[in-house]
Amino acid sequence: MTQRRVLLMAHPSRPEALEVAMGVADKLAQADIEVRLPAGELGESLLGQHPGVVVHDGDRPADGVELVVVLGGDGTILRGAEAARGSGVPLLGVNLGHVGFLAEAEREDVDATVEHIVERKYEVEERMALDVVATLDGQEIARSWALNEVTVEKASRERMLVLTVEIDGRPLSTWGCDGVVMATPTGSTAYAFSAGGPVVWPGVEAMLVVPISAHALFARPLVVAPTSALAVDLVPGTEGHGVLWCDGRRAVDLPPGARIEVSRSAEPVRLARLSSSPFTDRLVAKFDLSVHGWRGRNRSGA
Repeated sequence: MTQRRVLLMAHPSRPEALEVAMGVADKLAQADIEVRLPAGELGESLLGQHPGVVVHDGDRPADGVELVVVLGGDGTILRGAEAARGSGVPLLGVNLGHVGFLAEAEREDVDATVEHIVERKYEVEERMALDVVATLDGQEIARSWALNEVTVEKASRERMLVLTVEIDGRPLSTWGCDGVVMATPTGSTAYAFSAGGPVVWPGVEAMLVVPISAHALFARPLVVAPTSALAVDLVPGTEGHGVLWCDGRRAVDLPPGARIEVSRSAEPVRLARLSSSPFTDRLVAKFDLSVHGWRGRNRSGA
């Protein structure tokens, strides 16, 4: 019988994460599921107490596992998505943070989550990701990807950026602004939401373009086709330098004249789902929205 393996990741500096990780590792080991840890991540603490735990010190820790289990908030889950990139392995997040929009379960659901893993009782949902390439004078200076968003932001507080936004090879507008967010539906509840963008249901195939504090008459959030090609040019001859951010985790400095091209990635991110509850319920729970007075409808629709 083939050995089952799970990659376990957790917030490296939270004592609660260590406590939960030890419990998860113990339960998975009891079910004869090998627990793999990326090198330097809770490895020393867990390795000495759980003989079923193996530390992986390679560049692709998710290769050969059936699931990446992440304990933490959205930042930790995004780090888990980086570890899973290129492996096709689904990601399952347990929220130990605040909002945790990407998480599938909460802290109090850990035991039930482990049971789902052991029994393979989960579905896999694919989420759109973005590819991004930055160039300067035709030479590539950066290449990356994002699950939530790609942002181009000003590098210094005292100077705004002057950006020309292009969609499908045609110029849309030039903005003096703090930056622009290009997001997936998954990222619509993250930075794009804070910048005034719409909430987009995960089943919608689209990309968002949301300007940040733009000094322009036409500076509304845009929802474009998933096949669209987005581009942002830092207008040359201006003094504003920018920074390219991918999921708020990977940054590249951008001089005036840089060009950033964003498109749908051919490789989606795969998320493990434990229930089929609608996105509306997740939205209400995560934002603590008031639904007082709702009585629903009877089966006849009246």
